[in-house]
Amino acid sequence: QVQLVESGGGLVQAGGSLTVSCAASGTIFGINDMGWYRQAPGKQRDLVAAVTNNHTTRYAESVTDRFTISRDNAKNMVYLQITRLKPEDTAVYYCYADVAIDSDYRYLEYWGQGTQVTVSS
Repeated sequence: QVQLVESGGGLVQAGGSLTVSCAASGTIFGINDMGWYRQAPGKQRDLVAAVTNNHTTRYAESVTDRFTISRDNAKNMVYLQITRLKPEDTAVYYCYADVAIDSDYRYLEYWGQGTQVTVSS
């Protein structure tokens, strides 16, 4: 089985910075894309950023100048650094990973349980 566990969320003042982390563990033969979605109260879950296993990144248009995604392939971890936080960044942040679960490299998508980021004005 594979688990994704996020950490690093919390309450931050507007203008501050925060890094959320996500660790994948379990029976993992490889990981393709890893990334982050966020879901604000009453809104749908939207992609924020993603990174391939060769570190190619993509971002939602609204966050390109403030969010940085990175990953450590050796540790099966993905990070999201958020700068110049705004109240509208308040959301639950979920990580996901496309994980190869066997030696045939069959891939399944896994999700973490989410970490709350709250930005006070």
